Amino acid sequence: MKVGRNDPCPCGSGKKYKRCCMNAITKQSAELNEELTQILAMNPDLTLDELNIVAQKHMERRNCQPLKDFCGLSSQQMSNWIYAPMSELEGIKIKPPKDILSSPVMRYLQLILDEMVANGGAIRATAKGNLPIKLVKMAGELLPEFAVAEYEDNMSLSEFSGHNEESFNALHYTKLLADIAGIFYLRSGKLHCKKSELKRYQERGVSAFFLPMLNAAATKFNWGYFDRYPEGINLSMFWVFMLWRIQTHGDAKQLSEEVLVAFPDLIEQVPDLVYQSREDTLKSIVQVRFVRRFMQYWGFVTTKWMNQPEARSGKLRVNVQPLLQQSVEFLV
Repeated sequence: MKVGRNDPCPCGSGKKYKRCCMNAITKQSAELNEELTQILAMNPDLTLDELNIVAQKHMERRNCQPLKDFCGLSSQQMSNWIYAPMSELEGIKIKPPKDILSSPVMRYLQLILDEMVANGGAIRATAKGNLPIKLVKMAGELLPEFAVAEYEDNMSLSEFSGHNEESFNALHYTKLLADIAGIFYLRSGKLHCKKSELKRYQERGVSAFFLPMLNAAATKFNWGYFDRYPEGINLSMFWVFMLWRIQTHGDAKQLSEEVLVAFPDLIEQVPDLVYQSREDTLKSIVQVRFVRRFMQYWGFVTTKWMNQPEARSGKLRVNVQPLLQQSVEFLV
């Protein structure tokens, strides 16, 4: 379908096509036309069909060229990572890890499912529809099993602990993902596990839910749920690229800068703040939403500030955990 000048740009920036990618595409078309003109001048006997074949091959070659702004990826590879469903991603293999219970998300899911199995497939929820306090306490006692932030700070104090589900971010996140993935549902004051999902759990264990839960986290969950940054900044589109980069170098600051270079239109979605530049705000969002929540909740990394002065400048050190290597293999 042809994109109109005033239609939303397909890249997801939120801007009109004429103010976003149209100029870049026009430039590419002009360059291709120039190349074809030169080829036709050197080969005047080419038929129209032959010229179309040449044009197609030139476009394929352009789309497969590594680009510096994409850290060496081609536009074709990047397009796949942004728009393809998880089952059709190229250049990456994702599988349930051997040490799956070292992931807080999957360990909490197992805890909830075990409680459901023990109670006939459902557990009584609170008046707000949350997990019962007893279960929240049991989840809090699992903290020593996990690799989390090396030094607790104001954020991590509430990420893996809390007196109820809503104050226990990582546990609340797990339940939300299970609901999005279609594993749980709330009815008549009880949280139920679907019969088909309960059977799957009893037959295959919690590993059966790794891919559905990860897909829900990466592509369906609202990444701005836990913070006050603007929700319209859709980092989830770029989760595979960010996962690749953080696995490559383990540097949150470098990751933030790479995101700014690769997806410059994101900065247009960031509001002006009195105390912080747009660039610094976007870098903070990348660190909070992707590194300190998504990656830590899944047990893929631990984080720490290198020292207090550097903490204020946003220099967060990321330590990639074995669980990430077990779960994700990049082939690019």
